[in-house]
Amino acid sequence: MPPFDSARFTLWLPQLLCAAFLAILFLQSGLDKVVDWKGNLGWLTGHFAKSPLKGVVTPMLAVITLMELAAGALSAAGAVALVATGSPFLAYLGAVLSAVSLLALFFGQRMAKEYAGAAVLVPYFVVALAGVYLLRLS
Repeated sequence: MPPFDSARFTLWLPQLLCAAFLAILFLQSGLDKVVDWKGNLGWLTGHFAKSPLKGVVTPMLAVITLMELAAGALSAAGAVALVATGSPFLAYLGAVLSAVSLLALFFGQRMAKEYAGAAVLVPYFVVALAGVYLLRLS
């Protein structure tokens, strides 16, 4: 951790906050899918029933679950690395995978014609992009 009164701290703190935010977001979401696989699969099957994606709900759920867990784990490890060593590399990878995961979720919502649900994802995507930008500055 850089000294509080240093110029480096001004960049480090938003980097850490983005990494922590993305870790919480994606670990909770991914773990929820693992713990309640049947419930999520049932809901998503109905959600995509009238979309071109109706035949691939199970593999989509598996892929997005793995992507979310990986994004969350990388972001969490990146937050720890930022505190322990100051290295933003893992957090950067977490932010990139977070952005890709959000694009996949956004695509699914648009294909299901769930426009309000797609719009809700936009602020999360902005945070992920901010993380990508901030973590690449180091």
